[in-house]
Amino acid sequence: QELKDKMTELLPLLPVLDQYKSDTRLIVHLKEEVRNLSGSLLAIQEEMGAYDYEELQQRVLMLEARLHACMQKLGCGKLTGVSNPITIRASGSRFGSWMTDTMTPSADTRVWYMDGYYKGRRVLEFRTLNDFVTGQNFVQHLLPHPWAGTGHVVFNGSLYYNKYQSNIAVKYHFRSRSVLVQRSLAGAGYNNTFPYSWGGFSDIDFMVDENGLWAVYTTNQNAGNIVVSRVDPQTLDVLRSWDTGYPKRSAGESFMICGTLYVTNSHLAGAKIYFAYYTNTSSYEYTDIPFHNQYSHISMLDYNPRERVLYTWNNGHQVIYNVTLFHVIKTSGEL
Repeated sequence: QELKDKMTELLPLLPVLDQYKSDTRLIVHLKEEVRNLSGSLLAIQEEMGAYDYEELQQRVLMLEARLHACMQKLGCGKLTGVSNPITIRASGSRFGSWMTDTMTPSADTRVWYMDGYYKGRRVLEFRTLNDFVTGQNFVQHLLPHPWAGTGHVVFNGSLYYNKYQSNIAVKYHFRSRSVLVQRSLAGAGYNNTFPYSWGGFSDIDFMVDENGLWAVYTTNQNAGNIVVSRVDPQTLDVLRSWDTGYPKRSAGESFMICGTLYVTNSHLAGAKIYFAYYTNTSSYEYTDIPFHNQYSHISMLDYNPRERVLYTWNNGHQVIYNVTLFHVIKTSGEL
């Protein structure tokens, strides 16, 4: 009887055991699914593994090399058009400069930002263009000497700028955070002696094109006309100079493409690219290339030969323009 009573107590456990058996089958099924999923993930991991990634990376690098080779074949060209402006960001004061390196691998997409034109020392370095747009992921460089104007340029990891209250060119190296060299540009005006039409201590303007580093300024000996000088990027020695005959105070801004200086006739609305000086032939011509000045006050205009675009600071807006060049195609027998 005692055993019967115990069995009676155990009877309610039968459906529980049945449920347990059912749960066990479900657990076994789930374990099998997890194993299958793990196998699928492993297969995906193998497909996306290091070897395939490196092979893909090599193919991208080869394609990039071929693209650069094609661009080199296009060679230098004469400016025939400027696109409508593309606004990247609205930030900072009315005057300033921003840029990417004019001579680095395309994988280096850092952006440098220098707000203001007067006694500034703070340079912000953003990791990518997207970081610049969002204002995130940047480091700060504090220059040992303040800058004058907005005519700065980044070339091969170094910033070239005009030292405040002087005609001294400074080469500041970002990685070592140090000045590598500084040298006076003999006779160059400074402190608003020969600025562009907008003023702002823009006496000395550094720029880079396909031919290297340039300085644009003027001297008393040149009666205020724009002087273009090729500059050695290592020593800052002036290699050769040209007198363009164009009065610098009548120029809105200027930039170099393929050894040619292009000058706008104003920094305000209605500006156009009005004058071109060809250093290869020491000759000039007047041009009439439309230039849409969307925000009506340009205080910095520079060409980047690596990207073949114009960088502009326009009334607190950071803007780029694509350029159209008329090319003489170089071929070496193959298509």
